[in-house]
Amino acid sequence: MKDAFGAPQSLLVLGGTSEIALATARRLIARRTRTVWLAGRPSPALESAASGLRELGADVRTVAFDALDSASHESALGPVFSEGDIDLVLLAFGVLGDQARDENEPGAAVRVAQTNYTGAVSSGLICAKALQAQGHGSLVVLSSVAGERARRANFIYGSSKAGLDAFAQGLGDALHGTGVHVMVVRPGFVRSRMTAGLPEAPLATTPEAVATAIEVGLRRRSETVWVPGSLRLVMSALRHAPRAVVRRLPV
Repeated sequence: MKDAFGAPQSLLVLGGTSEIALATARRLIARRTRTVWLAGRPSPALESAASGLRELGADVRTVAFDALDSASHESALGPVFSEGDIDLVLLAFGVLGDQARDENEPGAAVRVAQTNYTGAVSSGLICAKALQAQGHGSLVVLSSVAGERARRANFIYGSSKAGLDAFAQGLGDALHGTGVHVMVVRPGFVRSRMTAGLPEAPLATTPEAVATAIEVGLRRRSETVWVPGSLRLVMSALRHAPRAVVRRLPV
């Protein structure tokens, strides 16, 4: 297989300016990846990301992709797969939103849900179908530990990630035995542009650390990856804690 041992020759990133996705692309290019597609809204940032990866020796192309415009996903992503097999799809787009604002502006809350969940369902199914048709490949979905338990501080974002996480797990079950591997990645607080200015949570991590965990997970054919790994136990305890207790926690 072209993507054996977690070293894909070709990579499609949905969310082409994501810091985690770009850190992952850099790691994979250093190993074996030679063709990269960055899908995102056309912008100087997207072109800059592509230019940076080209400097590492990869053939990098961009494709216009808007997570909110699900009607365009088939026409945007179909031509990518028609160019040749894609060994790895990294679904990395998402928005954090502003909890205080979004509670008072339902339209803003809906935008978070549509981006993080609806857009992912649409594009994820399109990519999964294409991977299944070619008979091999991996789909890596960036979820979040926030989806493990609804918390007062970010329940709008957390609920969208909970939906995404459940969708990705179910998709992985549906594709079992087809040659297509689905891996769900659950990072904790990641120091990035998205979280700039926010109070740092315990066990915070970096885009580079998440990228390393993704690469290791691909080699192991893991189905779920926690970053850092210790968050698995922390979130398990939080998930099973009584609601009365969780309400009193500073989370």
